[in-house]
Amino acid sequence: MSLAVVRSLGSGRRLRTPQELEDFEQELVDQYLLAAVGAGVGDETIRRDRLVIFEFVRFLGRPLWTAAPEDADRFLSSQRKKRQLARSTIYNKSLTLSQLFDFLVTRYQGDVHAMTGHVLVQPIDEFNRPTNPDYGECRIPPSDDEVDLLFAGWRSEVPQSRKYLPAARDYLAASLWRPVGLRITETTMLDIRDWRPDLGELGKLHVRYGKGSQGRGHKTRLVPAINGADALLTWWLTDVRHQFGNDWADLDAPLLPSERRDRDTGHCLRAGANTLRSGFAEAVAEHLPTWKGRLTPHGMRHYCASSLYARGVDLKAVQELLGHEWLSTTTRYVHVHDDHIEHAWAAANDRIAARLIDQEG
Repeated sequence: MSLAVVRSLGSGRRLRTPQELEDFEQELVDQYLLAAVGAGVGDETIRRDRLVIFEFVRFLGRPLWTAAPEDADRFLSSQRKKRQLARSTIYNKSLTLSQLFDFLVTRYQGDVHAMTGHVLVQPIDEFNRPTNPDYGECRIPPSDDEVDLLFAGWRSEVPQSRKYLPAARDYLAASLWRPVGLRITETTMLDIRDWRPDLGELGKLHVRYGKGSQGRGHKTRLVPAINGADALLTWWLTDVRHQFGNDWADLDAPLLPSERRDRDTGHCLRAGANTLRSGFAEAVAEHLPTWKGRLTPHGMRHYCASSLYARGVDLKAVQELLGHEWLSTTTRYVHVHDDHIEHAWAAANDRIAARLIDQEG
């Protein structure tokens, strides 16, 4: 990523020509992006933020420091009504603009006023700020019986599939989402070397492309192959993976390959997220039609968290398995049954009774 040369903002000289105003606006944006680099924000996040900022500048049609809440009202409304963007996309854009103006007001309010005569205000306020789409959205996963039905039907269909290899690959990917809750991008980026059967009692997957918080690059973690994930990976590497091509012995080859080949090496390319997502959607439509169009790979992360918690795995362990930065995020992934409180109450009473018996004995 390359950034423009940033000049001093402390001259206090009133800007007059259109070129001076344009240069000053560019300098303010560059200072914000440089601060993000200093904070350790990843290059891809900085690139997206820059696109959002200049999209807003073009919409505004005048210098950035003149923006008011009414301008943000119009911008966010156009994103929703004209462009029909997803709630999460609009929320993230508003967050980018809010952080930009917080930065400008805090660091450069005096410079902006001295050089332009304008007083900076925060255009994203409590009235137009979109709500976080993740809060209050209930992604309740299917029941254990429904998930068992899905995978039983899918498993029986794979050997008879017209294209056995991609069918087996898609089944394996979903079978990893089910027991250990991998993200779909984490799954696609696994290499053969990332399966480490020598670590721990069951072996572990080395997730090298986990999601970092606040865009701060990838976060790695070791995921234990619980819930039968070890047997699935052994089956895949023993019986299936070598059928894709002779790169099966290359530790840097993708664990989940595509049928397409690299033109230069002849080795398999990596299966993409859309490929795995489509394979999963087809399986759901075929074997669990009541969830067609509703159950997604991300929904399987919610199922994984909920099923582990229901079996007594504590929240901290679920957090580490899923790779969440904050425990509060994990709590939004756990969906309990209607009788969860009654069961917890009964279990607590049993523990108290057992303790009293031990004391009397």
